[in-house]
Amino acid sequence: MTNSGERPAQGVLDTATVIALRQITDPSALPAEPLITAVTLAELSVGPLVAHDEHERAARQAHLQEAEADFDPLPFDRASARAFGQVAASLRRSGRKPAARAYDALIAATAMAHGLPVYTCNAADFAGIDGLHVIPVRLPQAAGLKVD
Repeated sequence: MTNSGERPAQGVLDTATVIALRQITDPSALPAEPLITAVTLAELSVGPLVAHDEHERAARQAHLQEAEADFDPLPFDRASARAFGQVAASLRRSGRKPAARAYDALIAATAMAHGLPVYTCNAADFAGIDGLHVIPVRLPQAAGLKVD
């Protein structure tokens, strides 16, 4: 995981950051061209199905539909699959199991395959991934970002 001071023009938003987009008031905290992965859409699609009540289900469905409308996701393709091998090996070397944060590992692999950084509100989710450029996104207030 790296963190340089210069902000790239493009970057991959992880799922928690997509959920928190309305709370991010500083446009310089995000890339000029924010991107998401198909994995994020997959993760968001789980949310409404496992919600505990109708209010939560509706909120999660709204996040999914907004992401589908606002982004053309990067696919998890052959290059992403190859990069996933590097991600999984890095996580194992650091003592973390790739299966524990499978969505994050797949998002990281897609970002690496496209040579892009990951913008995240939860940088610890990407700890131990060698060669991944992680850019932390600070929220104005601590908010519960529950995806599953």
